[in-house]
Amino acid sequence: MSRDLAVVITTYNYAQYLPEAVDSVLHQSTAASFEIVVVDDGSTDDTPAVMAQYADDGRVRYMCQENAGESAALNNGIASTASDSIMFLDGDDALLARTIHEAS
Repeated sequence: MSRDLAVVITTYNYAQYLPEAVDSVLHQSTAASFEIVVVDDGSTDDTPAVMAQYADDGRVRYMCQENAGESAALNNGIASTASDSIMFLDGDDALLARTIHEAS
């Protein structure tokens, strides 16, 4: 299913910050359809366990790759989506409310 927007979140050992990053996207007040693609660049912390809490949310996908760097993680996230627009977010960042507006 194609979405209006994909938010690609790259992470490497940011388990403590990742819920805030993902939730900041999920709590956007928009009618636009979006997906969140979290690309784990081979974290050695609790990132897989943190992402398991989003397993039932159809808007969130979790991908794990061997550590290859942020560029490779971004490229894998881009390649995995069919969305018309892509936004990037680091795993230790969060969006402000109303960052994502309804697609026109």
